[in-house]
Amino acid sequence: MTTIRIRKAEGTWTVRSGGAVLGESSNALELSEGDLDPVIYFPRGDLAMAFFDKTEKTSHCPHKGDASYYSIANKSSVTENAAWSYEDPIEAVAEIKGYLAFVLSDSVKVEQV
Repeated sequence: MTTIRIRKAEGTWTVRSGGAVLGESSNALELSEGDLDPVIYFPRGDLAMAFFDKTEKTSHCPHKGDASYYSIANKSSVTENAAWSYEDPIEAVAEIKGYLAFVLSDSVKVEQV
């Protein structure tokens, strides 16, 4: 069985894409799942949601539930399916409801400040 731990992420975190700061939060959560690298989840209220467009893509995780995906649109580019969110996560990880996590890439950076 995969162990999932969710805790408040230490300090303040930012997410940037195409040079634009899309969000900054001191209320981010850090989710650790088995041997995978920890993932930072940002509360929607700390993100500039105008940059996010929901896509058709979904995925299923047996430990978290069904994820919805978002593309990031900024002045210079669109990064498809760059963020995901569990709109209705399973009860064991209910804390991540209303939070977004990001697919890290050359165009999407999540950093502690």
